[in-house]
Amino acid sequence: MFIKKGMVISMNIFELIEKIEPISKEAASLCEKRWDSIAKPLKSLGKLETAMIQIAGIQETCNVSIDKKALIIMCADNGVVDEKVTQSGKEITALVSENFLDLNSCVCIMAQKAGVDVFPVDIGIERETRLVNRKIAYGTKNMKLGPAMTREEAIKAIEVGIQEVMSLKEKGYQLIATGEMGIGNTTTSSAIASVLLNKPVEEVTGKGAGLTAEGLKTKIEVIKEAILVNKPNKEDPIDVLSKIGGFDIAGLVGVFLGGAICKIPVIVDGFISSVAALLAINMNETVEQYVLASHVSKENAGEMLLKAINKTPLLSCDMCLGEGTGAVALIPLLEMGLLVYTKMSTFDQIEMEAYQPLS
Repeated sequence: MFIKKGMVISMNIFELIEKIEPISKEAASLCEKRWDSIAKPLKSLGKLETAMIQIAGIQETCNVSIDKKALIIMCADNGVVDEKVTQSGKEITALVSENFLDLNSCVCIMAQKAGVDVFPVDIGIERETRLVNRKIAYGTKNMKLGPAMTREEAIKAIEVGIQEVMSLKEKGYQLIATGEMGIGNTTTSSAIASVLLNKPVEEVTGKGAGLTAEGLKTKIEVIKEAILVNKPNKEDPIDVLSKIGGFDIAGLVGVFLGGAICKIPVIVDGFISSVAALLAINMNETVEQYVLASHVSKENAGEMLLKAINKTPLLSCDMCLGEGTGAVALIPLLEMGLLVYTKMSTFDQIEMEAYQPLS
C-alpha cells in the first residue's frame, strides 16, 4: 500500500517517501557469491548470510561495513494511561528515559558491550527532561475519548524520526536499532495491531509490563472503545497512527522511513517497533527491504506482526522488555557473521574443491 497523492500529508515527507528506491540486487548478488566462495558448507550460516546479503543490497556494495552502530529510543507518554491500563504511572516514562543518559538501563548496559551508541529522544514526555528535546506535545491525549493526536502532530513526529536518521547518516552511522520508552505503549500498539491486522482486540493484546487478569480485561475494553470512538481508517496509516497511536510509535515510523530514504538498515526490536515498521511499510512497501527483524516478542501479536512485515527473526529469546534490547542483542551476532564473511578463506585460496548445491 502506498500513500496516495490525494491524502493530506506534508509535501516534504511525501517527496521523501516517493523517492525511496529498492535495494541493489547487484550488490546483494555479489555478496551471495562471496558467501558461496567461502570454504564452508553452502548456506551453512543460514540467516546470518541472508542478513548480510540484505545489508549489502542496502549499502549498495558487497564490501559490507557496520562499524558505527546506533540505537534510537523514542520516548513519550500516552494519555490512555489515565484509564488504568498499566501497572505503572506516567512518571515512570521520564524516570527511565533519563536513566538512558546515565547508561544504567538494561539496553544501555547491553549497548555498551555491543559497541552501540545510544540516542534517547524526548518526542512527547509529559514533563521536561534532560533528553534531546524533540517534543511534539506533553504526551498524547486519551484515545478512549478521541484522537490521541492531530494528523499534523503525527506527521511532525514522523519527521522527527526521519531527521534523526539523516543526522546519524551524516555522522557516519551504518546500522540503526530501534527502541522506545513510554508507559502505556503496549495499549496503543495493540490498538494499531488490531486495526492493521484485522484481528480481534483480545487476540493481539497482552499484559504488557505486568497486568493482572482484571487489568488485562480493562485494557482490552479501553482499546475496543478507542477504536469504536475514533473509527481509524486502516487504508490510511497516518489516520490510524494519529487516532490510536503514540508519539513514540510515530517517531519510530519515521526511523524506518528514514532508513529507507538514507539507505541504512534498521533493526526492528519487538512488539512496539514491529507496529511502527508495519505502519512505515504500509506507507511505502519498499521500506520492507531495509528492515531487519531481531527477535520475536513474547507479546501476543509478536509473531503476527513479523509475518505481516514478511520477516523472520534471527533470535528467539522470549524477550518482551522493549527499549531496543532485542535489536541490540542481534548486533554482535551480525558482527560475527560479517567477520566470517570478510576474513575466512575461499575454496580457491586453500585449493579445495568447492561445495556444489544439492539438487
